[in-house]
Amino acid sequence: MKYVLFICTPVGGEEPGTAEIAGDPRFASYVREVRGRDVVRGGARLRPGADATTVRVSGDEVLLSDGPFAATEEYIAGFDVVEVADLDEAIALASRHPAALAGGSVEVRPVWE
Repeated sequence: MKYVLFICTPVGGEEPGTAEIAGDPRFASYVREVRGRDVVRGGARLRPGADATTVRVSGDEVLLSDGPFAATEEYIAGFDVVEVADLDEAIALASRHPAALAGGSVEVRPVWE
């Protein structure tokens, strides 16, 4: 079954750079594990929520607003698409993600197939 792991980080927290992430042993360990198990089907690191544009449609009018769709204490910093046996396995992966271990969270959501 496929799941998306939404990697959430606190708003206003320090945004680690690519080099910092690459040098973090927690990330290196996590990446080795998920790649070694061949469960990742896609994913990406996202820019901060402040760089988002939200699109809404009201009748014939397209409404744009800067920023994420809702004010929140966290924003989605990235996502992984994984294919695992069940929700328990997806939760186990999410519980070892460095973002969850560093005060953020990982939302696990099944994908419609």
